[in-house]
Amino acid sequence: MEKYRVSPKDKVKLKDWDPNESSEFSGDKAAAKKCLLKLNQELEALQELLYAEGKHKVLIVLQGMDTSGKDGTIRSVFEGVNPQGVRVAAFKVPTAEELAHDYLWRVHKVVPGKGEIVIFNRSHYEDVLVVRVHNLVPKETWKKRYTQINAFERMLADEGMLILKFFLYIDLEEQKQRLTERLQDKTKQWKFSVGDLGERKLWSAYTKAYEELLNQTSKSWAPWYIVPANRKWYRNLVIAEVLVDALKGLKMSYPEPKEDLSNVIIE
Repeated sequence: MEKYRVSPKDKVKLKDWDPNESSEFSGDKAAAKKCLLKLNQELEALQELLYAEGKHKVLIVLQGMDTSGKDGTIRSVFEGVNPQGVRVAAFKVPTAEELAHDYLWRVHKVVPGKGEIVIFNRSHYEDVLVVRVHNLVPKETWKKRYTQINAFERMLADEGMLILKFFLYIDLEEQKQRLTERLQDKTKQWKFSVGDLGERKLWSAYTKAYEELLNQTSKSWAPWYIVPANRKWYRNLVIAEVLVDALKGLKMSYPEPKEDLSNVIIE
């Protein structure tokens, strides 16, 4: 899955990436489901090990256009993990209290502790996306934030945090189809917002903002992966594979018991 990782040396132009691409899996949808189930089981075991060892911290960032599949990724990829060691933090419009602090304040207080996986559904990157596209802060303000975010993530990584960032890449036509499904399906209408149609008109501006974000903030200590997300099953496979490989790379082991158990007899 390294082909999807954005190197700090890359110059990303999203027109060069295919959101329909699925070249790393040759099977059909049914085979993909079996593969994902195996990855789910591996992830479940690795997450239990992470929690038991209590040494590492894992932060997963999910970003993407509206309907790109952030919720679906969380449901599918993390199915079966122990909720005791996994949290989801969703970042919506800042509250009055959050606006009274620096923009990273609300982020820092919900990053993972030792033994935890935390999934950001949207993230601090909204502060170089939405604020830029909607001109909510001056250019000189959001421009400085790339350096600030890199420093923030470097500090987290230096403190032992594994950071993996995923941009779920869909195209305009796929978004239209998904929005239409939401509008027509009564079980999904609650997720539909008329405001999404206004954001859709700003597709080009968001694309430009995402390109600069990816170019400025994919670092060796906190890499971005551009995930082809038009095919939901392939999106899930890519993210699950990257995550399982990264967790295996931590070379974790279960801790030794705190007491000598060799003579313990349970009657």
